[in-house]
Amino acid sequence: MHADLWIALLSGIAVAASCGLRAFLPLLLLGIASRAGLVHLRGGMDWLAGDIALTALAIATVIEVVGDKVPVVDHALDAVGTVLRPVAAWLGAYGMLVTWPTPWAQLTAIVLGTLALAVHGLRSSVRVGSTVTTLGTANPVLSLVDDAIVLLLMAAAIFGAIAVLLAIPVFFWLRGRRRATVAPGTSAPLSPAS
Repeated sequence: MHADLWIALLSGIAVAASCGLRAFLPLLLLGIASRAGLVHLRGGMDWLAGDIALTALAIATVIEVVGDKVPVVDHALDAVGTVLRPVAAWLGAYGMLVTWPTPWAQLTAIVLGTLALAVHGLRSSVRVGSTVTTLGTANPVLSLVDDAIVLLLMAAAIFGAIAVLLAIPVFFWLRGRRRATVAPGTSAPLSPAS
């Protein structure tokens, strides 16, 4: 597999996992990143960077993020999220799989949608446990943790590809320097005396 396919897959995984925590924030961040030229989305997904999509996603994000911090509303959002989060993950992951050919991009995005469902299930069980043990008082704190994780995963998805692309030449340069200082047929570096 070529490096660009791996980078796209890792970005898709990060987007899908973040969609398991929030349905709309990852798509909003993808749309903004696409509009800013930080990521190139797969053909047909450019609508995420349009004015209407960004406005709708911003409103939905505010409702989801704020509502998740309100007891009872957070559980209602989780129930709706069981359907929305895998769909959002499919859309986001598909958009990131730019270098993947058809039908592999579509199939991989479907698999990543199930990853979001698994993350959502884990999150929901933690939230129910928190509700039972703390009567819901810890749920807003857990919601803030979810927000932070989504932001970190999306930063990895958007900027991680750039970091990996920049790290590849540095890796080969360092590897070449190490080989140049190792004596042929040994694994020890050349000493100044030899």
